[in-house]
Amino acid sequence: MDISQIKAAEVKPESGIHLTKSDAAKVKVMSFVNLRCPFCRKWHQESREVLSRFIEEGKIELIIKPFDKEKESLQRGNVTHRYLNYDTPFETWEVIDKIYETQDEWGSLTLSEVAEFMEQKLGLTEQNNEEASEAIISEAGRANVIFVPTVVVGEHIFDEHITPAELEALLNKEYAK
Repeated sequence: MDISQIKAAEVKPESGIHLTKSDAAKVKVMSFVNLRCPFCRKWHQESREVLSRFIEEGKIELIIKPFDKEKESLQRGNVTHRYLNYDTPFETWEVIDKIYETQDEWGSLTLSEVAEFMEQKLGLTEQNNEEASEAIISEAGRANVIFVPTVVVGEHIFDEHITPAELEALLNKEYAK
């Protein structure tokens, strides 16, 4: 991933699903993802334990930014994003776990079949996320974020290739500032 064109300063914490145990969490982890992307699934699964621990300790706020993409293969993820409840972030994080866990089941379905899967197999209800989705798309445009996952922590920009140990070291460094 070429991150040289990304403007980290344009990535703001306002839009997205906010997971924090402390309003004073000084480190913001802002993650642009598409729930159909296998690389986003890798990032989610490999980073979840570290992120969970830092959230529980009140050190970070994780802001998940479900990024609707035009790419045909990712449009199924756009459908899943409509089922995320921004008002219940921790429950929604568990829903994201389930969506990623079942990605191989729904990933090649038609768009209407993906919606049916979300409702019938996962028991989800479509939410009114259009405004949030548009804000995230606009923000990604201003910041030149093109690829998913794109994760921004302060001035650091990375993708799924960061190891849990590297992520932990980065978060500790940012928290110590």
